Amino acid sequence: MSQGRIESIHIASTAEAVMRGVDEAIAIAGLGLEGDRYTLGTGTFSPKPKPSRQITLIEAEAIEALERELGMLLTPGETRRNLVTRGVALNHLVGRDFTVGEVRLRGHELCEPCGDLARMTGKPQILPGLTHRGGLRAEILEGGRIRVGDPVG
Repeated sequence: MSQGRIESIHIASTAEAVMRGVDEAIAIAGLGLEGDRYTLGTGTFSPKPKPSRQITLIEAEAIEALERELGMLLTPGETRRNLVTRGVALNHLVGRDFTVGEVRLRGHELCEPCGDLARMTGKPQILPGLTHRGGLRAEILEGGRIRVGDPVG
């Protein structure tokens, strides 16, 4: 696996709140990111908790491909993912343990785009644009601090 890095970190306190960028976040094993909607129990899918809903990641390269291929500008926060990575193929991490800085994660499943994402961004064409490259859902196995610039490997 190639080693990538964290480009940005995003959290939101409730299901449809705007994701705000932060320089660092505390990952809590078995829960999620401190202050994020799924850790607080206020996310859209909080009533149906699953380990795969603890933290989400997306590749910066996928966001850039949307602009290149579809002319669609999307900010990292608009993706509704917690971590934006660069230089790592997230699809290859399904079923694997990996680290983000000092935090150990387990990739569970692809984070395919959904109708909620299209509605909240006002960009329905985002669905086919992010299919199979919408990111990764992961479980936090060992918590700690995640910072912008941390390695992913």
